[in-house]
Amino acid sequence: MVTQLDAIDRKILAELQADASQSLDEIAKKVGASKTPVWNRIRKLRDSGLIKSQTVILDPDKLGLEACFFVLVRTSEHEKDWQDRFLTALLEREEVLEAHRLAGDIDYILKVRVKNAKAYDDFYQALISEVKIFNMTALLSMEEIKSTLRLPV
Repeated sequence: MVTQLDAIDRKILAELQADASQSLDEIAKKVGASKTPVWNRIRKLRDSGLIKSQTVILDPDKLGLEACFFVLVRTSEHEKDWQDRFLTALLEREEVLEAHRLAGDIDYILKVRVKNAKAYDDFYQALISEVKIFNMTALLSMEEIKSTLRLPV
């Protein structure tokens, strides 16, 4: 269900996406409203589930996680038991930042962040030891051109 938003809601969401650590006073000033109504709107947006959570974004390079791989997974297994084991394996691995089930020739795409190629191989070996996979292709990102969690509001 789509949440109905007015212009002030959209401005609030844009400000929160830009920097959720801003004070309520700063946000209110930027959106042209007073503090209490802005707080009530934010609370309403949280209660509706539109705002799922607040977090911080870390710099992966400064954590030594310099290698980003996009992993294409093809499977010959489509039974529920296999899917459950595969999804459990993905959810347990902190290296997997994103996982998507796809339409088309590739069944899944994963975004995996690790220190280096050896760390990726460790991830790969652990995954295939738990779940039978028909084919995995790893694509190393040479340069991150754009990465954002901001949604257009």
